[in-house]
Amino acid sequence: MNKQIYPLLLAQFLSAFADNAILFTVIAMVMHSHDLPTWYVPALQSAFLVAFVVLAPWVGGFADNHAKSRVLIIANLIKAVGAGLLLCKVEPLMAYCIVGVGAAIYSPAKYGILPELAGHEFLVKANSWIEGSTILAILLGMVVGAKLADYSVTMALTLTIALFVASACITLFLPVRIAKAESGSSKLVEFGIQIGQFFTTPRSRFAILGASLFWASAATLRVIIVAWAPLILLSKNATEIAQLTLFLAIGIIIGSAIVPRLIPLEHLRRSRIPAYIMAVFIGILSFTDSLLAARCMLLVIGMMGGMFIVPINAALQELGQQSIGSGSAVALQNFFQNLAMLVAVGAYTYATAQQADPVMSMQTLAGLLFILTFLLSIKLPKRGLKQQI
Repeated sequence: MNKQIYPLLLAQFLSAFADNAILFTVIAMVMHSHDLPTWYVPALQSAFLVAFVVLAPWVGGFADNHAKSRVLIIANLIKAVGAGLLLCKVEPLMAYCIVGVGAAIYSPAKYGILPELAGHEFLVKANSWIEGSTILAILLGMVVGAKLADYSVTMALTLTIALFVASACITLFLPVRIAKAESGSSKLVEFGIQIGQFFTTPRSRFAILGASLFWASAATLRVIIVAWAPLILLSKNATEIAQLTLFLAIGIIIGSAIVPRLIPLEHLRRSRIPAYIMAVFIGILSFTDSLLAARCMLLVIGMMGGMFIVPINAALQELGQQSIGSGSAVALQNFFQNLAMLVAVGAYTYATAQQADPVMSMQTLAGLLFILTFLLSIKLPKRGLKQQI
């Protein structure tokens, strides 16, 4: 494994830590307020996701046409600006949308740089490390962020700004490489062409749509838990909700760690199995009213989620690097998965405004995840990756 990946792991850890600390800081702000409606948390998630959908035609090419290490620095500084706006008491929906802009720029460069650092042989392993370190950062970020925000929102936001800046500084140690020259054609036209190119094979379609399904399910489950935990488990603040979702994060770390041995790139079709199991356990979670049982269910859901998404990410980067560019492929993935997340969370936001039961919402999510995984897997070949490029 190339030692140059270590600065990326540390920079990504700090950035992901800050991402989730700021999320739970905003959740704490909502829970401490008596003036904000119940739909405000899913609306915040939607505001964050809008940037990924709107900027998708540009951020992939931006990552591929410039040194990805420098793109990561720019993205972290934009996130820091968003956190600073929250600190200045700008409308949270607007400020958190700015954080989303930084995240939309960050993602294609983060995943797009992996094939440059790891190569084909270690790509799944590199993704495993990135996902594992990211989920560890999520785990610590949401717990520390929630606890600190329950004590002082100002201190929590100051911490996130410092972490974004620190991540940008560490990224300076990454190599400066440009994957391809900039195209003079319209970015929107080029993006449309890339969609057509990348949807020509069953594997690339599964990589894009499978990732979209996973992240839409994960985002919706997270916002459902914010409503479900106080109702069913009697959770009282952001810290208790963060401690509950801690087990989901631990599960993803475990799943990400064990999946390289179980699902290599040549056997991508196997990734549908953990997706089915994930759906089943989300359904079981909806019938749970015990804190211990809920933690166990979330641990298993997280494990299956990690085993589902890591091979898909690796396949997408491999296919993208050899066709439209790894950064462009990740931007394409971000467009579809965040559009799916936006639709899913938006639908749940509307359902919440109509007084939907979070238990029924969780059961609906489980059923849709199972059915859509089956539909996406029908034409997926049993073996082989390179012949699909």
